[in-house]
Amino acid sequence: MNLGVFNRVNYNAKESESGGMYSEWASLTSLIQNGNEESQSVLGKFPMGSGKEVAMAVVKQLAANLGFAQAAEPSPLTTDREVQWCMEVICFGMSLPLNEHDTIRDCVHVYCEWLSALHPVPKVSVPRPVCEDPNLYARKMICHFHNLFVPRKGEGADTINRQAVLCHRVLRTLQHLAQVSTSLTRETWEALLLFLLAINDTLLAPPTIKDDVGDQLCERVLSVLFEVWLLACARCFPSPPLWKTFRETCMNWRHRIALIEQWNRVNLALTARLLEFMYGPSFPELKIPEEDAQLIPVGMSNDCIAQSWFRFLHCLGNPANLCRPAVVSQTQKFLQFAITSENVIDPCQHPCLAALPLIFLKAIKGIAGQVDAFLGIPKASLIGLTSSRTTSVSAASSGNPSSALNSGPSSASSLSSMVSLGGDSRPPLAPARPKCNSILHMFGEWLFEAAHIGSEVVYYGKGPVQRNEASVNKRPSSLQLDSRKASLSLSQPGSLTDEADIPPALTIDKYEAGRAEALGALCCIFCAKKTGEEILPVYLARFYLALQQGLHINENRECSETLASILLNSADLFRLDLDGVQVLLPHFIDALEIVLPEKELKLKSPSVLKTELRRASIHLLLSMLVLPLHFQNLTIKEFGGGSSERGPLTFAQLKPRLMNLLINALQVESDPQNAQMLLGGLLLSVQDSAIAEEVEPVTQPDTCLGSDSTSNILSSASDTISSLSLPSDYRSVSLGGMDDVSPETQDQSDGTASAGAFGNMMFIDFPMIGLNKNSAHALFVRATYLVCHRLISSWKTDLNVSLAALELLAGLARIHIRETARRLTDALECKRAVKWLCDYIVYQCSRPPPAHSKDLHSTIVAAFQCAAVWLVAHPYLLEDKECLTTVLEVVELGISGSKSQRKPGEPIRMKDEKELKPASMRVRDAAEALLTIILEQVGYFPSPCGAESLWSLLDEVALLRHCNSWPGGDHLSREMAVDRFRYFVVENSTVLALLEEPLGNDQDPQPTVTVLIRGPFGRHAWTMQLRHLPRHKSGTKYHAPNPGRPVPMADVGVSHDVKHRYFPENVDRIPQCKVDRSIPSMESLLMDPNVAAEHAHLSQLVEQQTALETAAGQQRCKETDGPFPECTPPPACHEFQTARLFLSHFGFLSLDAASGNVGSRLTALNTSLDGFCHDLEVLDNMSSRTCDTVHVFYVRAGQKTAEEILSNVQSESTVSPHFLEFLQSLGWSVNVFQHPGWTGHISTSWKVTQPTSEQARAPSNHGGSAYNGDSQVLYWADASSEIAFVVPTQCSEHDVSPQFDSSSESTNVSGQGWFERSISESTGNVGRSTEKTRTLSLDLDKPSALSSAGTNGSGRRHAGAVRHSPPPHSNTKVLVFWTESFEDQLQFPLADLLRATTTGLEGGSGRVPDERDCFLICLHALASGLLRVKLQGPAGGRTSLATPLVDGMVVSRRALGSMVRQTALNMCRRRRLDNDSYQPPHLRRRIKVQELVQKYRCQLSYPELLTYLFSDPPT
Repeated sequence: MNLGVFNRVNYNAKESESGGMYSEWASLTSLIQNGNEESQSVLGKFPMGSGKEVAMAVVKQLAANLGFAQAAEPSPLTTDREVQWCMEVICFGMSLPLNEHDTIRDCVHVYCEWLSALHPVPKVSVPRPVCEDPNLYARKMICHFHNLFVPRKGEGADTINRQAVLCHRVLRTLQHLAQVSTSLTRETWEALLLFLLAINDTLLAPPTIKDDVGDQLCERVLSVLFEVWLLACARCFPSPPLWKTFRETCMNWRHRIALIEQWNRVNLALTARLLEFMYGPSFPELKIPEEDAQLIPVGMSNDCIAQSWFRFLHCLGNPANLCRPAVVSQTQKFLQFAITSENVIDPCQHPCLAALPLIFLKAIKGIAGQVDAFLGIPKASLIGLTSSRTTSVSAASSGNPSSALNSGPSSASSLSSMVSLGGDSRPPLAPARPKCNSILHMFGEWLFEAAHIGSEVVYYGKGPVQRNEASVNKRPSSLQLDSRKASLSLSQPGSLTDEADIPPALTIDKYEAGRAEALGALCCIFCAKKTGEEILPVYLARFYLALQQGLHINENRECSETLASILLNSADLFRLDLDGVQVLLPHFIDALEIVLPEKELKLKSPSVLKTELRRASIHLLLSMLVLPLHFQNLTIKEFGGGSSERGPLTFAQLKPRLMNLLINALQVESDPQNAQMLLGGLLLSVQDSAIAEEVEPVTQPDTCLGSDSTSNILSSASDTISSLSLPSDYRSVSLGGMDDVSPETQDQSDGTASAGAFGNMMFIDFPMIGLNKNSAHALFVRATYLVCHRLISSWKTDLNVSLAALELLAGLARIHIRETARRLTDALECKRAVKWLCDYIVYQCSRPPPAHSKDLHSTIVAAFQCAAVWLVAHPYLLEDKECLTTVLEVVELGISGSKSQRKPGEPIRMKDEKELKPASMRVRDAAEALLTIILEQVGYFPSPCGAESLWSLLDEVALLRHCNSWPGGDHLSREMAVDRFRYFVVENSTVLALLEEPLGNDQDPQPTVTVLIRGPFGRHAWTMQLRHLPRHKSGTKYHAPNPGRPVPMADVGVSHDVKHRYFPENVDRIPQCKVDRSIPSMESLLMDPNVAAEHAHLSQLVEQQTALETAAGQQRCKETDGPFPECTPPPACHEFQTARLFLSHFGFLSLDAASGNVGSRLTALNTSLDGFCHDLEVLDNMSSRTCDTVHVFYVRAGQKTAEEILSNVQSESTVSPHFLEFLQSLGWSVNVFQHPGWTGHISTSWKVTQPTSEQARAPSNHGGSAYNGDSQVLYWADASSEIAFVVPTQCSEHDVSPQFDSSSESTNVSGQGWFERSISESTGNVGRSTEKTRTLSLDLDKPSALSSAGTNGSGRRHAGAVRHSPPPHSNTKVLVFWTESFEDQLQFPLADLLRATTTGLEGGSGRVPDERDCFLICLHALASGLLRVKLQGPAGGRTSLATPLVDGMVVSRRALGSMVRQTALNMCRRRRLDNDSYQPPHLRRRIKVQELVQKYRCQLSYPELLTYLFSDPPT
């Protein structure tokens, strides 16, 4: 139902307050104000004394029969004449002075008893004529009651209280009568309603006087009037004259705050019922107090509720008039007061009107509450609107729509339990809410008028204009701007009377709280716009004008209530495709410059929470950041047609102000969630600027016209911060040579205390020639220093902010800034960033034991990962000796728990002297991963083969195919290949597979060994040769051909008779020492009989051999005719025991082991046992990088089923071209069959296979379905992580059963679980020989180490606390939805879509993940070409709010892919950090190697091992 139908009828005539739908009907106001003749008694014609005596005598007798003092008796009155005579007496008795209290009381008792004649069972004391015609007599009695309520002048407080008690009795009786009687006629109902109107007017129309009877009865008479009127609506709907009278009299009582409270109470009760039948049970319920809900009579029809709701809503006239004392006091009673007062004064001077600001506020709050209810975001507490909890007028300043907490069930979606970073605390808008135009037709006129109270532009919207009958589909034209009656005037204020003598309590600024409430309600309405919804231009124009006025900043730069209300309620304003909303951009930036840079914000309203105000302001800022680069030199239209001081303003000119706002806000922000949102915006700004500068030269002005601030992005809100967070090169010049402040020497407190007002900031210009202050590079430098400084000074104790800061730094490291924009200082800046990171790790590790917690270690792990990203992205950093030393010291600290040299000047402790005691095993694992990346990847990533794999793709099968000994053929199984290798495990963590023959491409007959090394960080293949000369000296031929025998020479040389000596002659002259005699002579040995016998035996053998050889030579000469054969060199040896040589040369075979040392680091594996090849394959299928998967969906407007959504991507005609552009920016396309990395499903990952022709055929003209994982996926990787982007289609569901072997989950190494423990307890004295061999970190994983128990030094974790077997991978579900309609994100069929997102990592059960455990990134394309982001994540996850994307952020297309990818990676990374039992990839591989050792080790003694090595290799 359209709300507009309700007030078609009300806009026919609205020129006067008494007009509207009742203008054609007569009013009964004069009747109730001038009194009814029925209430006059004939005794009034006689002197007071006479009448009083008659009344006292008669009434006393009548009261005696009622049964108060004795049992009730039947009435002696039996005829109409008798009853009517007594009623004349009772009527007079009611009007007696209050000192005749007993008589008046008896009169009341008699009538209250007689009224029971209308009850189903009348009381016995009721006269018979009354019982026979109860309605007639009831109407007379009700009229007579009026006399009781007339105030008596000059009475004391005590008598007034007595009067009030009797009035309460009458009201109670009449209310009860209306509730229980079933025989009331229409005439009686009308008499009852007119009586209630009359007594209310009698008591409430005069100006309020404290503690008079009107003041005492005010709430009660009003509540009875409204409640009985509601009963009448249900049972005998009041006639139009009654409604008109009701409306006119209510406007006489507008100075009574209780009227507004009762009005709100009834309106909200009716609204709650109205919503039920208009929008159904799924619409969020308007929660109101139970007693208010019971106001609505049982059985009231829906139509009656709707009619009553609309009439009650309009019974006060225009609520905006409540801020006009001249209008409110323009009543007969106020004029009487003015005339009868001693000094004739204006009626608006009465002191009771001082409550008008609070009354105005409550009325507007009531309307705002109804607006919220129609939007589906009902407020939790409406107490302040429906009862007097505060009487002070000063409470008027405490109103703000956002100050009340909001509750009520959110829409019926399973997504409602999710949370998101930057997510609004307000519940989501109801999907079935009415259109904005409908709500504005109903409440807009009042709200617009209230929103302009006290503004420079005065708003006149009361008068109608001619209705355009031809325009059937339009709103009645009474709401359109007209030059005469609905004009926008630039004249000065007219909302109050023009007299200068307005009381101080009623000056226009006192109504600011109500105005703020109206502006907040308008913002809520316009921010509820749905995708594609049209809002009438006249409403937009009025709204923008109201906002422009409301955002006006006063001279003392205080945050006014209107400013706060607008900011709090318009967070979505710039992300809704509102036509022309950009004209407000400069005004909103002015307002944000008041709020965001201020550390000590001056708030006028105490009820506004500073944190919430800053959060709403940050939301606005995040929706503006990309506008300058998106619209660039487009001019922003000037508002209102007036000349502006700014001059023509372009979007690009706003960029410096926005960047200053962002950085200054981050400098002073103290709330963790707000800081994370700002960090996300900061990365977006740098990323967007960098990409924009690469794509096209961006022309940006250096100054912002008319702005107080310069456009320097490298500016600061505080000179303290400037000195701390700027490069020293800049500081030394600009701040007069100030010393560089390092993280070690700086004050650890937050250096933002001296931030002053934004307008008086100290800006620093850097004398660097050619540095564009607005460039991406300048912002990169500023962001790096600011975030590093705050990270180590004030954010280090907060887990989520630390993680967000580290994510931002990692994002900055990856940003590519074009060469022309970068400076020579780049290396220095990046080096300092890494130094800050290292200092952060050192500080966190050095905190006292009580501070060491899971959260602390998570920040350390994240810092190690961030450092790895910086080093891989900037490999030149490690060429700097100082940087390399710093990084390696921190790695050493992470692995061992301490540095070798703690402070300069201290002696260096060697590693074997240190006790290995890292902060935790997670920290040690992260440090080992960084060390490996430094040694293997920095400067080499990506490899020439691409980022898809960090490993060698060669395995045993591939190597054996290239061997000379392989005969060829296609059939070569892994088992056959494995048999040709020898397998050893070194250090219990590295598997060596040795092939003792050269590959086919090597003809050199050198000792060659091919090694496959499988370690924690991957698989690598090496071929090694033993050479005696380097290659460049040995030439191609190693053995010269046979040179032949030399030609004999004819001349014979001179023969010299020389006695040959073994040593020179002078040796004999040197005196001998003990060393010379250390080798005994042969003769001395022969003195031993045993040795002599052996010598004799040996001599005999030599003689025998000599004889044999001589005989053999002679025999040979006889057998051959020719000369003795020529000597030829033997053929080159091709068979070597290269495995033994390799192991020996690399130190794995030592004589120490032979002498009984059991610490041999070498273990041989038995490859003949079943399962060895399978376990080896499982090890090869364990990546050394983290692997994550993101599933991308395209949702067209209105789609609700999984089948519709999945089929969208089959054709490019059913998706937006921007969606395909977005997909390409996420990663690069890879063929899953030739791709060696992660593919999004474990069945095709980490292996290269041959596809069938059908699988290899990619679809053409697809809308993304090519990347469904069947043949292609989108892939991205860095040195430590892989991520696949899959676009599921209807046919892309893989088998849910896991493809990996469950043994890979096993953490059981030696019957114990894998758990964290300190190094000292783990190692004990294992492996320490007398030579004190160094304890390696890998020794921690040895079986002997796992058997120890106890606690570590600080007693933080008991070693027996065995971790349960965790899943081998983190299976975090990240889903990206591209939506055409923003509202569709409330009704995604998640449960069905999740069935198309299996990766094989779900675990053994094949269970589809819970939809509440997913991360959702919803992207909604705006008409401007930008995209609005909506994030949702599992509720209750402490670390699930990943950056850089923030809920509600507006992102440009150019930066979208990178931002989504980083956010998805960070979501998964945070989930891993939060999982206590998660094992990093290299740890899982190490455990698998240990498992291989346990299952397949050869139990060989050392001699048996050597024998095994000396034997021939397998063939």
